[in-house]
Amino acid sequence: MTNTQLPASMGGAVDLSALAARRDQPAQAAPAERPSGTPGVIVDIGDADFGQIVELSSSVPVIIDIWAEWCGPCKQLSPVLERLVEGYGGRLVLAKVDADTNPQLVQAFNAQSIPTVAAVIGGRPAPLFTGALPEDQVKDVLEQVLAFAEQQGITGRIPVAGADEAEQEPQPEPLPPLHQEAYDAIDAGDLDTAIAAFEKAVAQNPRDTDAIAGLAQVRLLARLRGHAADDIRAAAASQPTDVEAQLLAADLDLSGGHVEDAFLRLLDLMATLAGDEKQDVRLRLLDHFEIVGLDDPRVNAARKRLTALLY
Repeated sequence: MTNTQLPASMGGAVDLSALAARRDQPAQAAPAERPSGTPGVIVDIGDADFGQIVELSSSVPVIIDIWAEWCGPCKQLSPVLERLVEGYGGRLVLAKVDADTNPQLVQAFNAQSIPTVAAVIGGRPAPLFTGALPEDQVKDVLEQVLAFAEQQGITGRIPVAGADEAEQEPQPEPLPPLHQEAYDAIDAGDLDTAIAAFEKAVAQNPRDTDAIAGLAQVRLLARLRGHAADDIRAAAASQPTDVEAQLLAADLDLSGGHVEDAFLRLLDLMATLAGDEKQDVRLRLLDHFEIVGLDDPRVNAARKRLTALLY
């Protein structure tokens, strides 16, 4: 039987204050060795020292893994829990409880079968699931725990021994070489080199949506380069039928965040055109769609009108 729903309310939860009060009492048995893994993130706990975990849960959620050496499903689940908790870099702690030697914790968490997994958040327990679950389901449960903890204002991170703070933060994946070349060129103000790098990336992979969007953005910057905004607007106002003036004004609109104005300007212009000029406006619209994002509702609306103008 499994239960993977984190309770929305902690009402009726087991009161752990009695266990917390025992933290100053000597343990009745020598503590087990800490399992291999990230130091401080995975710990073995017993009945007598659980109060420290209750205190810790006020700053970081603690996952409780109640297991036993003879339990086959435990041997499947525990490595999954350890690996996933390590991956959160100190945002979670995994506290392992040997059911055979810690009857008070077994009773406190109402562990009627093992493995039993629970959480302690802000000193209050929450049952999570029993039995071994697939890794993707376990990860979903841990994400629910973190989301619930965040709602309670518990967003701490414990230091991980042997790694500095920067190493604990998730590291972004490196950019593809041509993308990196393009961004480096943009930083250096070399838009032509950036355009060439993105064009090469698109040629190599026509489905590279990031390169397509990047290319559209850099081309827009290049078109606006050397033009004063007031001059662009004055030209568009005085030459309402001049396609190049209107295209540049639409670029300026978009660069300033006036998405609907840019789309409306180009769609109204397109309705008056035919032939190559109409095609030029269509291509500019497609570039603008890539820049804004194809899933943006403003793009969807403009695309519908564009289709009507073409057909």
